[in-house]
Amino acid sequence: MNDDAVLLVIDVQNDFLPGGALAVPRGDEVVPVVNRLAGKFTNVILTQDWHPPKHISFASQHAGRRPFETVELSYGRQVLWPDHCVQGSRGAEFAAGLTIPHAQAVIRKGYHAHTDSYSALLEADRITPTGLAGLLRERGIRRVFCCGLATDFCVAWSALDAQAAGLETTVVEDACRAIDTDGSLAAARRNLAAAGVRLVTSDKI
Repeated sequence: MNDDAVLLVIDVQNDFLPGGALAVPRGDEVVPVVNRLAGKFTNVILTQDWHPPKHISFASQHAGRRPFETVELSYGRQVLWPDHCVQGSRGAEFAAGLTIPHAQAVIRKGYHAHTDSYSALLEADRITPTGLAGLLRERGIRRVFCCGLATDFCVAWSALDAQAAGLETTVVEDACRAIDTDGSLAAARRNLAAAGVRLVTSDKI
């Protein structure tokens, strides 16, 4: 793929695979697809969910609350999750089968205890940048292809923010899997389409 394009591989980590703390159904199926896809790109960047213990998004930090309930926090509505991708844990490690030796950078997100971060570009307060947009701008990247976990949360938020940043953005659907809680996948697809984000399969790239 041309030097003005990047493959953004989002959160392909043990805790999002079957058996993990926040397993995405069939999440392991993305690994070989992502590996093949990455071979078509000169530029590849990985993201890694990287929470401190007692992160504000963990249901365990909210008395009487259970995973997948929602609460209102200072920055807006927050889905509460099982403890997952804790810094330095095995769950936070990349999937063992993920083989992308030419990946050029890892963007860690969700490392502020007081704010979640689905998007690879902006934290959930919608103000704090991760630095990825600046990196892409300085590298002359104009096209972003998103894949990974999960379609309806971190992939969709990253794609929407990349599109809003003026980048031509595509989600590679067969290289993603969704959590799909309370209609979240259908909502994500509507939002992506409304924003002008393309949805394709890997055989079209």
